[in-house]
Amino acid sequence: MRLGSANAYDNALENLLTRQSELSSQQERLTSGKRVNRPSDDPTAAAVAERALTRITRVATEQRALDVQRNAIAMAESTLGDAGELSQKIRELVLTASNGGYNPTNRTTIANQIRGLRDQLFSLANRTDSNGIPLFGGLGSSGTPFTDATTGIVFNGIAGQRASTEITLPGAMDGQAIWMAVPTGNGTFNVALGGANTGSAWATQGQVVSPAAVTGDNYSVTFTVAAGVTTYDVVDTTTSATIASGQPYVSGQTIQFDGMSFVASGAPANGDVLQLSASTQTNVFKVLDDAIASINNAPGDNRLSHAVALALNQIDASMDRIQSARGQAGDWLNRGDTIENSQKGRTIQLTADKAKAEDMDMVKGISDFEKLNTGYQAALQSYAKVQNLSLFNFIN
Repeated sequence: MRLGSANAYDNALENLLTRQSELSSQQERLTSGKRVNRPSDDPTAAAVAERALTRITRVATEQRALDVQRNAIAMAESTLGDAGELSQKIRELVLTASNGGYNPTNRTTIANQIRGLRDQLFSLANRTDSNGIPLFGGLGSSGTPFTDATTGIVFNGIAGQRASTEITLPGAMDGQAIWMAVPTGNGTFNVALGGANTGSAWATQGQVVSPAAVTGDNYSVTFTVAAGVTTYDVVDTTTSATIASGQPYVSGQTIQFDGMSFVASGAPANGDVLQLSASTQTNVFKVLDDAIASINNAPGDNRLSHAVALALNQIDASMDRIQSARGQAGDWLNRGDTIENSQKGRTIQLTADKAKAEDMDMVKGISDFEKLNTGYQAALQSYAKVQNLSLFNFIN
């Protein structure tokens, strides 16, 4: 073969192989539906697609975590609903116990019913999610968040509440705030009967009528009974100042001083005392334990009436906290729906970005394939003709 024929042969073969490679690559793209099957096809587009895929994977991971968190909050919300119903039943039983027609046996039966509901409430406070994580462990608790010790209920979690973020919900609620932070009395002050009282006086837990006048001091209201007339003196025991002296008393009257007001009832004995102090914090379970003890053991109707009034105030306060926490859980669940919708939108956008970077326009792809196939067929024919470029083919 002459040198010119050899060059023509090499060129034709190279052209044929190039056309065949291009046709094969295009066929691979049509089969996969992707314009970019490997980074070398288009490094820039491949990098864009890889970034989009990484973000899609991260969003999917975030969504799985959100599902776990939302399930926990949904279970906490349901548990708080159950707790609210139990608390309402307890409230009704406490109110029933004040019925003057009940004897000690009746009240013991009621106290036992309250104790059973109290134990159910305690179980709810220790409920866990499907992964065994306490619903009310606060910022962290792998063990039982509440234990019933001889000294009272102990919270073993970490007090505090994680906030939701743009992509997450809290995985647990603050059990300290829900179950262990019930204000005593009416939330501002507490009215107690003197331990040595012998009369039948008792009092409601009252209310604040002038917040600016409330001092936060401790007070005593001491009754004096002389010649069948009852009066009372009010002393600020924090400062030893006399607030009122020789005030006439009748059962059912309102006693008011330093921005505070309450109703005193019954017949006090000479020297009986009502003690006022600033509200502190107790827990739901101690409220119920105290109510049970009073219903079982109150030495007189006045002490039972006073204990019932106090218990009702504090049960109402605990129900408010439970309801408030349930409302917060509901808000988080709504927030979870918003986050999920946002994540779905992100996934759709990222999927579109990935497709734009690597997917093939099938109409254009088929058209390009046909063009490449035509070129390949032409190269094949050209190669066949070059193979015949030899004088020996013309020797007869």
